[in-house]
Amino acid sequence: MNRQTTHITQEQIAAQLAYCARLHAANTALDHTPLAMVDTYGCQQNEADSERLRGYLSQMGYGFTEDPFQADVIVINTCAIREHAEQRVLGNVGALTHSKRSNPGQIICLCGCMAQEEHVARKIKESYRQVDLLFGPHALWRFPELLWRVRTGGRRVFAQEEEPGSIAEGIPAVRQGGVKAWVSVMYGCNNFCSYCIVPYVRGRERSREPQAILDEIRALAAGGCRDITLLGQNVNSYGKDLSQPMSFAALLKQAAAIEGEFLLRFMTSHPKDASQELFETMAASEKIAPCLHLPFQSGNNRVLSAMNRRYTREKYLEQVRALRALMPDIVLTSDVIVGFPGETTEEFEDTLSLIEAVGFDALFTFIYSPRAGTPAAALPDPMGREEKLANFQRLVRRQDEISEAKHKAYIGRTLRCLVDGRDEHGLTGRTPGNRLVRLEGAEELIGRFIPVHITGANKWSLSGRPALEEGPEG
Repeated sequence: MNRQTTHITQEQIAAQLAYCARLHAANTALDHTPLAMVDTYGCQQNEADSERLRGYLSQMGYGFTEDPFQADVIVINTCAIREHAEQRVLGNVGALTHSKRSNPGQIICLCGCMAQEEHVARKIKESYRQVDLLFGPHALWRFPELLWRVRTGGRRVFAQEEEPGSIAEGIPAVRQGGVKAWVSVMYGCNNFCSYCIVPYVRGRERSREPQAILDEIRALAAGGCRDITLLGQNVNSYGKDLSQPMSFAALLKQAAAIEGEFLLRFMTSHPKDASQELFETMAASEKIAPCLHLPFQSGNNRVLSAMNRRYTREKYLEQVRALRALMPDIVLTSDVIVGFPGETTEEFEDTLSLIEAVGFDALFTFIYSPRAGTPAAALPDPMGREEKLANFQRLVRRQDEISEAKHKAYIGRTLRCLVDGRDEHGLTGRTPGNRLVRLEGAEELIGRFIPVHITGANKWSLSGRPALEEGPEG
C-alpha cells in the first residue's frame, strides 16, 4: 500500500469551487431556494468534516434544514467505530425512502467512515437504492464534483478511493455556532489498535502544516470564537511526518500565544505518546484548558497487549501522577472497553481498580463491538453477553458515584465559565475543565467568560448562578 500522503493543490480545490459555481447557477435558476440537510454521527472529526460539507453546500446556493421532507439534498456523515452506530445509520437511511417518495428529485448522500467499508458499500449498492452518492473520507474534498455528476448524469455515484489519505486546504466551512469551533490538526492513525477500524477507513497519519493551523485559529479568535478544540485521532503524534518535524506541544504553545480571549482544548491523546513536554506546556498557559482526555481502555496489562495499545497500566498511572504534580486540579476523562475478546472478570477487576486509583471526572464506557477487518474480530471470545453487561454495569455505577462526588466538590466555588448556549433548561456553560454548568441568565451572556457561583451538582452536570460582582477564584 502506498503510504505517501496526497497533498491536494489549490488548483484542484479551485476546480471543486468551479463545480460549486455551476451548481449555484443551476440552483439560482430554480423558483425556490433548495435546501440541504447534513446529519452527523460519531466523533468530533466527523463534526469538523460536516462543517466543510456545509461550506461546500453553501457555496452551491443551498440553504439548510433539519427536516428530511424539506431537503433537496441529504448528506449523512457516518461513524464506523461500533456496530450499534452502523445499525442506527442504516435504519435511518432506510427511513429516507419516505422522504424520497414524496420528493423523487431528492439526492441522498452517504459519506464518512462507514462509506469507506467495503461491506457497507456493497450493502448500500444492493439494498438501499435510495442512496444516490456514496463517498469515503478521502473523497470529501471532491464532494462538489461528485454531486454535480449525480445531478447531471442521472446515475448513482460511488467513490471509495484507496489511498493513505490526503491533506486539502482551502475548503470553505460553515460552522454550527460562533462560540465553539473544531480545528483538525491531523488526520488518520498509525496505531492499529486491534479493535479499531479507524486506520483502515481514515488512512495513515498526516499532519497539516503548522502555519495553516495557526492561521485558522487566529481567524476564529478574531471572529469571536471562545472555545477551540484541536482534533486528531492521536494529537500527540502531530508533526512527525512534516518535512520539518514539530511536536504537538510546540504547536499548542504557539497556538496559545495567539492574541484573543479564547480557550484551547484538544483530543484525542494516546498514552503511549503523551509526553512530559505536553504536560508542562498545558500547565504553563491559562489559555490551555486544564483538562485531558486520555483513553486507557483497560486496566489489565495482558488485555492492553492484546489490544496493541503499547503501554502498561503502570506507565499510565505514572503519567497521571506526573500530570497532577503539575496541575493538581486537572480534569481527567477517559475511554474504557469492557468485554474485549478473552478478557476475564478477574482482568476486568484491574480496570475497576484503575478507576479507583485515578478518580476520573468522567468516563466514556463501551462494551466491545467487533469490527469486520480488524484483528480483534478474529479472536476467541468465550465470555457471554450477560456477564459482559454485568461487568459494564458495575463499572458505570462506580464511575457515576465518583463523578457525582467530584461534581459535588465544586459546590460553593466560583469558577470562570464560558456561557456557550441555551437549552430547554436555560443557559449552558462550561468550566475550564469542560464540566457542563446550567444557569439562569440573559441571552447576551452567551459567548462570554463570566464568574459562576456553583450551587448544585449531580453526576452529569453542575448548576450555578452568574456572579459578575464576585469574580472567579484565583
